[in-house]
Amino acid sequence: MESNLFDLSGKTALVTGGSRGIGYAIAEAFARQGANVALVARTARQVMEAANSIERRTGRRTWSFVFNLENCDGAEVLFGKVAEETGGIDILVNCAGTTVRGPSEDIDLKDWQRVQDVNLKSAFALSQAFCRGRKQSGAGGSIINIGSLACQGARPTIAAYSASKGGLLMLTKTLAVEWAKYGITVNAIGPGYIETELTAPLLADADFNEWVLSKTPLKRWGRPGDLVGTAILLASKAGQFITGQIVYVDGGWLALL
Repeated sequence: MESNLFDLSGKTALVTGGSRGIGYAIAEAFARQGANVALVARTARQVMEAANSIERRTGRRTWSFVFNLENCDGAEVLFGKVAEETGGIDILVNCAGTTVRGPSEDIDLKDWQRVQDVNLKSAFALSQAFCRGRKQSGAGGSIINIGSLACQGARPTIAAYSASKGGLLMLTKTLAVEWAKYGITVNAIGPGYIETELTAPLLADADFNEWVLSKTPLKRWGRPGDLVGTAILLASKAGQFITGQIVYVDGGWLALL
């Protein structure tokens, strides 16, 4: 067996939502495997600090870009800027995400659209730009979308989020089938309940926390670091024959009746 199956040396990865949580963990893991990384987030201080931290901890080259992915119409311009400054993107991780919670009958359509734009439309726009560049170069590449348990099932009060993540799963499958001819693999990771700033209000809710633990055979919330092994697999030579799949990293959640 080859000894460098998981080596990402010589690759450059673009990670949206890379300033914290899951995105940061994946970006740092890629850097530890030899990749250079470009981080995109909407808050300048956070994304600069994240990039500097990864470069300091791993010795790999990092870049930071400030962009609000609610503005999907500018995504192609953003990608072009990132590709120009970095010399080209080999791996795209669509991790940026948001949500709105509340009874479905009360959700404002502007909030609904904001969730779709960040979670789904921006992933499509950046994937389009990625494909156009890789198609032209003939170099292939890897796209990894960060899905959710909501790709598989539903719970009350997160209709906009569930719709966006269900759409992201089917987008993953469609692009995998369509872009295989260009040597581009497209996959998704479906995290279980992960401790992040986005889920902090849920973790602090004693009843909700008890419900999560009761549904998770491993009896704990996941951590961002629990996802990095799967991300490295899907981005590396080890995963070059995997495409159109979603890998759930959920502590056994979906295996439990």
